[in-house]
Amino acid sequence: MRKQLLALLLLALPAAAFAQATPVGSWTTIDDKTGKPKSIVEIYEAKDGSLAGRVNEVLQSEHGPNPVCDKCDGERKGKPIKGMVILWGIRKSGDTWDGGKILDPASGKVYSVKVTPQDGGKKLEVRGFIGFSLIGRNQTWMRHE
Repeated sequence: MRKQLLALLLLALPAAAFAQATPVGSWTTIDDKTGKPKSIVEIYEAKDGSLAGRVNEVLQSEHGPNPVCDKCDGERKGKPIKGMVILWGIRKSGDTWDGGKILDPASGKVYSVKVTPQDGGKKLEVRGFIGFSLIGRNQTWMRHE
């Protein structure tokens, strides 16, 4: 009985490790200019099977404790950043997830995005870019426990 239980636990370990190597979960976003935490973003599976991300909490803002996206266009203009979907449409492609978009609420601009889990899923490299991935900028998000 012990051997069967041990074998079952050993089989479950790789699945648990794989689950942590996905972008799904809660992330502390880190400002690439200041190195300080900016927000908590929850990445989740959308109804169509792609991944999306919503701002659950704003940690730091130059516009007070409840900032709005005043530089955004369309339906997001003037809406609170807390609760806003800022990442959408990404799908798994090898070891990364891409093909989606990310909104920078500070500028109101939307970029193509590629996210890559690192360090066993403890970090997430988020690359926003226009056109080719070579021209863009990176942020490293930390898994929020």
